[in-house]
Amino acid sequence: MKKILVIILMLFTTIAQSQVLAERERSKITDEIMGERFDKILPELMDRTNIDMWILISREYNEDPVLRTMLPSTWLNARRRTILVFHKDQQNDSIEKLAIARYNIGENIKSAWNKEEQPDQWKALVDIIKDRDPAKIGLNFSENFGIADGLVKTDHEEFMEVLPKAYKERIVSAEDLAVGWIETRTFREMVIFSDLVEMTHIIIEEAFSTEVIQPGVTTTDDVVWWMRQKVTEMGMETWFHPTVDIQRSSEKLVDHITAFSDENGSSVILPGDLLHCDFGITYLNLNTDCQQMAYVLQDGENTAPEYLTAAFKKGNRLQDILTSNFKTGSSGNEVLSKSLKQAQLEGLKASIYTHPLGLYGHSAGPTIGMWDQQDGVPGAGDYPLYENTVYAIELNTEVEIPEWEKSVRIMLEEAGFWGDDGFRYVNQRQRDLMLIPSERAEN
Repeated sequence: MKKILVIILMLFTTIAQSQVLAERERSKITDEIMGERFDKILPELMDRTNIDMWILISREYNEDPVLRTMLPSTWLNARRRTILVFHKDQQNDSIEKLAIARYNIGENIKSAWNKEEQPDQWKALVDIIKDRDPAKIGLNFSENFGIADGLVKTDHEEFMEVLPKAYKERIVSAEDLAVGWIETRTFREMVIFSDLVEMTHIIIEEAFSTEVIQPGVTTTDDVVWWMRQKVTEMGMETWFHPTVDIQRSSEKLVDHITAFSDENGSSVILPGDLLHCDFGITYLNLNTDCQQMAYVLQDGENTAPEYLTAAFKKGNRLQDILTSNFKTGSSGNEVLSKSLKQAQLEGLKASIYTHPLGLYGHSAGPTIGMWDQQDGVPGAGDYPLYENTVYAIELNTEVEIPEWEKSVRIMLEEAGFWGDDGFRYVNQRQRDLMLIPSERAEN
């Protein structure tokens, strides 16, 4: 059995590695997707938010988080002061993509500044504004979303100093436009996302196997660093440091503050342990975020105890409750409230802390609870669900285990897509505890 498992894991690993493209191929795909987003997503979002001019301003090494997602693959940073202007011409139903910069910004954004004719970059920007006379000018400032709050104080002050008074009155927050840009996915992005989630699952499956874990010897830190190294060797990156933690019958269930701390320390993994990991990777501008669980078999065991299997199913049930309450137009707080009430009626001790996922790991969009804000999240939780968006379905349910004389926490997280046809997981979800045999259990 062990040899078969090793062969399967090696096959999965080979498949995953073959899916990771060389840098040159990644660059081509990244820029093609960027073009699709500018041509298809951006015009729709500008119409939806009723903003006909969007201005993004950044300086090198201090990039606006939204502007960073618009740079071509060969631009690892902005250059000098980079100013982007997107103008939606309603009469011609067209969109201009301009840069008040010395260079074109890739194939998608054309330079609209001749420094020899107009040495002052700010005045060149004002000329563009006057020529197009927009009704609303969106700038990236936001109280609720850090990702949409990228306009820094210096750039804002210098811009407002040169902007004519008549146009100052037309300035609005581009929060909804910026969030829409960050959260909305194309079909092609979702194909890549599915492969990326599959690779995430494969790495976790190998991490929670005897290829990595020798019960009684291997520590949780050993597994964490194996995951980091594995991703690096595959040519990708993790967007946060993974965690691996243990629940066992001989130790009390820790509180939420301790459970969500990065300073839990390292422990030797033993037979009978219930393992949990939190792990995510970055590739082709997309990010995954996944939590799965495994059980280390004890002597004579071939399956997990029924009480742990039943507890895990309650975690799956909480996922079903949450995703059944997704509805376009509902706020994150409304989804949270309905789901927690339904879970309570079903006897589940639930905690929900689901967040948008995509161009950033903890991305912008409707926040559906935080582990320490189960009554709702003002601001970010009031933002509505839109279609073609992705979420980390992150939650836990606490289950009493009489055999352990304590409770365990079933902690799960999977990428889920909300679209025209409702909710689906980006690439399946964990339905059963993974099993890690000990040497004695195999005999």
